Amino acid sequence: MAQPAPQQAGLYDCREAWAATLETLAAQDPRIVAVVNDSVGSSKLGGFQKAFPERLVNVGIAEQTMVGVGAGLANGGKVPFVSAAACFLTGRALEQVKADVAYSNVNVKLVGQSSGIAYGELGPTHHSIEDLAWLRPLTNLTVIVPSDPWETAEAIRWAAAHEGPVFIRVSRMPVPELDVPNRRFQAGKAEMVRDGGDLAIIASGTTVHLAAEAADRLAREGVRARVLNMATISPLDRDAVLAAAGTGAIVTVEEANVHGGLGSAVAEVTSQNRPVPIEMVGFPGFLPTGSVEWLFEEYGLSPEGIASAARRALARKGA
Repeated sequence: MAQPAPQQAGLYDCREAWAATLETLAAQDPRIVAVVNDSVGSSKLGGFQKAFPERLVNVGIAEQTMVGVGAGLANGGKVPFVSAAACFLTGRALEQVKADVAYSNVNVKLVGQSSGIAYGELGPTHHSIEDLAWLRPLTNLTVIVPSDPWETAEAIRWAAAHEGPVFIRVSRMPVPELDVPNRRFQAGKAEMVRDGGDLAIIASGTTVHLAAEAADRLAREGVRARVLNMATISPLDRDAVLAAAGTGAIVTVEEANVHGGLGSAVAEVTSQNRPVPIEMVGFPGFLPTGSVEWLFEEYGLSPEGIASAARRALARKGA
């Protein structure tokens, strides 16, 4: 896959990676189709539509119908990638996702675009911070939150080859490529970004590079923080979580509601097997309207905010 052009120096839009990868896969597999809700532009599927006009279904602003069409195409032997803004794909069509896709265990790939708070000033109606809590409990559904363009492309490739329902959360926020040598994407497995034994920071999606920066700050204070990229939220890598608990303290970081998302998933594992202090960094619930930059800073999703949470966790560890 060609490297997407950066929006800013060294920063990339993961939607470009998803769209380019899907187009490449579609050229290799005639079963692959795209289903959208009048979002060809925001889903970056203009190239796909031009290359495969007969394989893109635009249902209009009708997300419940869109998911149903995807399920029907899957039952007919196609491999549908159903793409829409994450807030509308999950919020409006949750019943269809639950019954027609997850419980029915059909081979539909759901791609939630512009996830988290990427829409910024459009406000709470366009924020998608509850989606992980809604989707994580659903039977059969693999939930993936890629951290950068490389991981987005790998997740799309994995989903295309995987027989079963998948939800992939794709951000429009510009992020850097993670600097991790010898990367290999494995669904259901955490990726070690930084090693350390004083505490563990478990992050997902757009927050992973921020967690790595926080670990670098802590290292200058003599604190060795392990950083895990937990791209797969369901099924969770329980072994990696329990190993992280072995450090004695954990910080979770996510561009999502802390109630029901990554933090809750980690706490479920540790509380039943190896209880340790946990600090959850994310959004507490209903958010005000504001820029992405302001919201991240206000709610502690910054390198210093994450480092501060790590210091609190370390203080609790020693208590």
